[in-house]
Amino acid sequence: MSGCRPQAACALVTGGSRGIGAAIARELAADGWTVAVNFQRDENGAQQVCKAITASGGTARAIRGDVRCAGAAEELLGRAAELAPVLCLVNNAGVRADNLALSLTDEDWQSVLDTNLSAAFRLTRLSLRAMIRARFGRVVNIASVVGPRANAGQSNYAAAKAGLIAMSKTIGVEVARRGVTVNTLAPGLINTDMTRGVESTLLEGVPARRAGLPHEVAACARFLASDAASYVNASTLFVDGGLAA
Repeated sequence: MSGCRPQAACALVTGGSRGIGAAIARELAADGWTVAVNFQRDENGAQQVCKAITASGGTARAIRGDVRCAGAAEELLGRAAELAPVLCLVNNAGVRADNLALSLTDEDWQSVLDTNLSAAFRLTRLSLRAMIRARFGRVVNIASVVGPRANAGQSNYAAAKAGLIAMSKTIGVEVARRGVTVNTLAPGLINTDMTRGVESTLLEGVPARRAGLPHEVAACARFLASDAASYVNASTLFVDGGLAA
């Protein structure tokens, strides 16, 4: 039998102050989750997300923290757990540092891998403890269509997102018997700050002939975090208007 989400449960959303992360935080709150909205620099954005959630009758707290830092996983999950047990983790925080491989520096390679992949692993590894104890947990990792689909100038970003997809599959299999699921969302061209500079190269390949919106990705995250998705595990859901087809 599949488990149901306990009444008191917190969802930690990294990079939740704007864009896809902010939309996911609002959707999860609407579905009854207490939400911890992580941010690194944009405190005002995170506070605005929390205000919107509380105005709608939900509970949210903004939590500052750089996911790349040593010890960040313990600090962020510990502060989020003050609200309620963290039984949902959305690894959304991400950065880009685009350049052709010949010109890509070691620093730009490492910073993208550290933020988009290594931080997600550390947070996932630590969050699984509470989820396994509760016999319920949802990890939703935000990857990208660029993981399986080449986009020139993004070898570091593609490597991180492809790694995130593979990591999610493997960990999902490892915890499947414990009532915990680990899935990946792979957005395509979504209208956010992160996609500035790549619109022209991607839009022409989108069968839908438009960019997606953050709430369209967030709706999928809400489903994957729900009781209804208990049999969806180690999977990747593309939210890309057909770009990866």
